[in-house]
Amino acid sequence: MTFPVVGMVGGGQLARMTHEAGIPLGIKFKLLSDTPQDSAAQVVSDVVIGDHRDLDTLRAFARGCDVITFDHEHVPTEHLRALEADGIPVRPGPDALVHAQDKGVMRAKLTEIGAPCPRHRIVTDPADVTAFADEGDGYPVILKTVRGGYDGKGVWFVRSEADAHDPFRAGVPVLAEEKVDFVRELAANIVRSPHGQAVAYPVVESQQVDGVCDTVIAPAPGLAADLSGEAQQLAIRIAVELDVIGHLAVELFETRDGRILVNELAMRPHNSGHWTQDGAITSQFANHLRAVLDLPLGDPRPRSTWTVMCNVLGGDYPDMYKPYLHVMARDPQAGIHMYGKDVKPGRKVGHVNTYGDDLDEVLDRARHAAGYLRGTITE
Repeated sequence: MTFPVVGMVGGGQLARMTHEAGIPLGIKFKLLSDTPQDSAAQVVSDVVIGDHRDLDTLRAFARGCDVITFDHEHVPTEHLRALEADGIPVRPGPDALVHAQDKGVMRAKLTEIGAPCPRHRIVTDPADVTAFADEGDGYPVILKTVRGGYDGKGVWFVRSEADAHDPFRAGVPVLAEEKVDFVRELAANIVRSPHGQAVAYPVVESQQVDGVCDTVIAPAPGLAADLSGEAQQLAIRIAVELDVIGHLAVELFETRDGRILVNELAMRPHNSGHWTQDGAITSQFANHLRAVLDLPLGDPRPRSTWTVMCNVLGGDYPDMYKPYLHVMARDPQAGIHMYGKDVKPGRKVGHVNTYGDDLDEVLDRARHAAGYLRGTITE
């Protein structure tokens, strides 16, 4: 029996966890990684070290793969078109992925299909930022480079025209957005296959610290059923309109007047879906693999009333193995997921999942475990 080969471009923790999900399914996994030290390169047996920006490298890597998918959005669009021309299935395809690569393209398409978005437009210089601000409620506004930003990088909170110079120094287009008066950030995670099947996970609350996801609560506490359903339906509609194959995360703002607005899109497994490893019947990683291979999708329903994911960020305490004794003894049910990365301050090096029927207890367990591993909690 011949099982398919999934080629994943990018060697980060998303590739590592996707590979893990494919092992019990018997799916063969091939990795294109920048270095042998990358998170997934440490555990995948078939690894090609090379530059994803080089077309010849991509073509050589794709030989023998049944489908190509991604750990990140940084492969040049024209290279993906070349792979498709070579007869290699690319999922998501370049026409879809460009909406996660380019925020300007994303906003234009979402506006075209009627998806709710913050007020926005491309701006050309600091004076144009002021003109954009004056078209609405004035400063502050949010500026984003249209390509290359993640985890708060490439994003500026601008209070005046004098603050608006830095984004333009990169020499790439800049997107201005209104500062949304939101209650909290949500995420709707869905998975869609080539033959049109789609599944939706519960909408989650995503809590950010310094622009980096810190805690995810599934499902989002107190979210009205109609707004939750609206978010799930919106995510599925975006996936259909953009022809996304695989996992799609739609990051959302819940506004004070009871609306949802689209913040960002990610067309790959996403931090807001890591809770599914321990908290859902089928994880986002397993369903992403099923989707790109056009297999029937798995059940996305939660296993417990509440699941909480807390990221483990690097700090001043580099040895994260020693705290295992305390964390595992204190909470035998906690799911610890480490990425094999060197510990650096602020770097995502792992996450912890907890679950149960009492949200306060589940939150405390997750935050204690993550804090103890990081070294910010010592008791």
